[in-house]
Amino acid sequence: MKSVIRAVASLCLGAFFLVACSTEDPAAAERGRDIASAKAEDPAVFWNSTTIYFLLTDRFENGDPTNDLALGRAQDGAVLRHFQGGDLAGVLQKLEEGYFDALGVDAIWMTPFVEQIHGSVDEGTGKTYGFHGYWTRDWTAVDPALGTIDDLRALVDAAHRRGIRVLMDAIINHTGPVTPLDPQWPDDWVRTSPRCVYRDYTTTVDCTLVANLPDILTDRDDPVELPQRLLEKWEREGRRDHELAELDAFFERTGLPRAPRYYIIKWLTDWVRELGFDGYRMDTAKHIEEEVSAALKLQAEQAFADWKEAHPDKVLDDLPFYMMGEVYNYELSHGRDFDFGDRTVDFFDYGYDGLINFGFKREAAGSIDDLFTRYSRALRDGELSGLAILNYVSSHDDGSPYDPNREDPFGAGTKLLLAPGGAQIYYGDELARPLRVEGAEGDANLRSVMNWRDLESGGVTEILEHWQKLGRFRQAHPAVGAGEHRQFQAEPYIFSRTLETDALVDRVIVAMDQGEGPRTIPVFDVFPDGTELVDAYSGRTGTVANGEISLVTASGLVLLGGQQ
Repeated sequence: MKSVIRAVASLCLGAFFLVACSTEDPAAAERGRDIASAKAEDPAVFWNSTTIYFLLTDRFENGDPTNDLALGRAQDGAVLRHFQGGDLAGVLQKLEEGYFDALGVDAIWMTPFVEQIHGSVDEGTGKTYGFHGYWTRDWTAVDPALGTIDDLRALVDAAHRRGIRVLMDAIINHTGPVTPLDPQWPDDWVRTSPRCVYRDYTTTVDCTLVANLPDILTDRDDPVELPQRLLEKWEREGRRDHELAELDAFFERTGLPRAPRYYIIKWLTDWVRELGFDGYRMDTAKHIEEEVSAALKLQAEQAFADWKEAHPDKVLDDLPFYMMGEVYNYELSHGRDFDFGDRTVDFFDYGYDGLINFGFKREAAGSIDDLFTRYSRALRDGELSGLAILNYVSSHDDGSPYDPNREDPFGAGTKLLLAPGGAQIYYGDELARPLRVEGAEGDANLRSVMNWRDLESGGVTEILEHWQKLGRFRQAHPAVGAGEHRQFQAEPYIFSRTLETDALVDRVIVAMDQGEGPRTIPVFDVFPDGTELVDAYSGRTGTVANGEISLVTASGLVLLGGQQ
């Protein structure tokens, strides 16, 4: 690679959004491959500098209207509580349009795609269906409202062709609720009481999260038989013998007991072995015994290796299988130990490479440099060194997002995408998708339909462009998420990040609150005189002279970076 590489490939205007032009610029594409290869040399560097796009498939894009009423589910739920039509074909459509490329997305995390309960429950707010994917009925099938296994395969393959990884949302803690159409799993598979009260480890793990959400007996080793209704379903679908033969082979190969958790581990890892998912986002991770996570990770790693061996032409690199945990209320300040009250657990010792950081959306409201400094030190020199976290400003079930009224969509993007650690864009963060919807109650507000019409009308174009520029800068410069943070100037705020690995030396300077027009920005000791740099935000170029660079800025943000 050249001693200094110009930062960030240019963007060009698409129909309703900016799309990446890297395919039209062979040099930029080659630089992108070099950077991706260098990042993949170190898993912690990769995942702390990664941008993960998290989407609720049913609410993202409707690519196939013919499956909208699959399984006879009516659209008679409460506001935003029944299926809306989004599907795997819609995600594939946006992939092929370059939407994720333009945002600098490294990985896509979709809500669970497995078959959901067929009926609905009445939660006091009206009927609610399993549109969100967390109410499993059959771990071995794709829900027909989202598409088919061929649709899923096409999506994963298309993502991999673009260098984008795909994370599977994995559930092993519970089944879906019981409804008139969905019988309870057998008593030797699930418990239906007591309810979790979160006083200690036992009242967090050996319990049901809410009423009518049967909890898998993940702590039991006694062999169990498959539910009769599942066998009958497989028979109707013509795959009973095949599924039973595969189960026999799994238990013979592993020597594991035919306990509930191992059936589900087999089913979850089948998707990795068949389609090549690059990792899991583990749902409700603190509500299952940590040994279960370790067992799942072991089997998933083997499944990933098997997929790579069978599909050498589709393998991106040597980056190992990744497992990220949703340990609800975990924060970076907790370090490695999560406190249940009567005991602490180091989830990183049980298969987890990263954890979701529930503290970021609150801490982002404080001093930005304090946040950046503390996060950088924890990930580089503290007890989280070599591990990964994932920051977010909004999500599907966090009722206290950073900016609930979307009054600061530019600041939200700046803080999230420039923070040390991994960044989770929740679908619509980049379009200021409403998080409060008239008539919706509770978490339904967080799960509104993607506001593509706002983009088509031009109402959120500048917001999207802001997120795109930051996202592609972050993607091009792993120092942003994984480098050493250093403040040079408090007002106007200027900081650097520097990352040095065996494969890459990456440096960035970020200047904020610069205003518009001609500006002279000090680069301190980060870039030597004579270095030509591109401001990735404005596209303007300049050359370092006397420790400064002169640019005409188009906004208050300047993004400068170079690599060796």
